[in-house]
Amino acid sequence: MLNMAKKNGTAPPREGTAAAVREAARASAPAAAPESPEKPRRRTFTAEYKRRIVREADAALASGNEGTVGELLRREGLYSSHLTAWRRERDAGELAGLAPRKRGRKPSRNALTDENERLRRENERLKLDLKKAETVIDVQKKRSSGISGTTDEDRLER
Repeated sequence: MLNMAKKNGTAPPREGTAAAVREAARASAPAAAPESPEKPRRRTFTAEYKRRIVREADAALASGNEGTVGELLRREGLYSSHLTAWRRERDAGELAGLAPRKRGRKPSRNALTDENERLRRENERLKLDLKKAETVIDVQKKRSSGISGTTDEDRLER
């Protein structure tokens, strides 16, 4: 007869077997789902911070010491592309160029323009509906006067 205790898992598996390895992995794994690390977030820099870094980099270049700009970038954890982009933004306009911008697709249309266009289309549709209704009413008036066999002149005589 088979030993059912081993199959049901009541007895510990023999050391060195695959079952023992699986059991050890289950025992060391946390009971709850592992917490995922916080989603990485893009760094944002204020306009004042950008201005300060660009001023320091310009002063470092003016001093003539080699490596001072690189030292500044390493100290601040920045890339040279940051400095290039910020200088370009500064040249475009001091305050507007260095202000943080919202990322992503820019809205292509104004909400008021969309609403105005929707209302115009609705107005045109309603005008067409009104014209159709007036036509139907006119036809019904002509038909009702023609069916009775009397004309407007006959009605006036009565």
